[in-house]
Amino acid sequence: MCANCGNPAAPGHWTEAGAAGPGERLRARFRRSQVLKSVLPFYGLSAHDGAIIPGIQLSNLSGQEVIVQNLEEFWIEAERMIGRPVDPLDQRFLGAGGSREAA
Repeated sequence: MCANCGNPAAPGHWTEAGAAGPGERLRARFRRSQVLKSVLPFYGLSAHDGAIIPGIQLSNLSGQEVIVQNLEEFWIEAERMIGRPVDPLDQRFLGAGGSREAA
């Protein structure tokens, strides 16, 4: 149980497979946060994962916020917020050139 918020500790998501321990899980969590932060501005979204609360905080430019527990929920909520699909494998994010404007 989290001493700060009272939520039970998350058992871990499949994306954390192979993490040797809590330190590795935390590093993986911060790395995922960095990747999300590089993709989301193109959609008018932002993410925050300070590892203080379980989950990832997702917000849009109008101030709507939601906390999701894992990446699966994250992408579902991101698409719901913008009203269209989000493609993190879009060529704009993979360095293949092209415009860096929101689609």
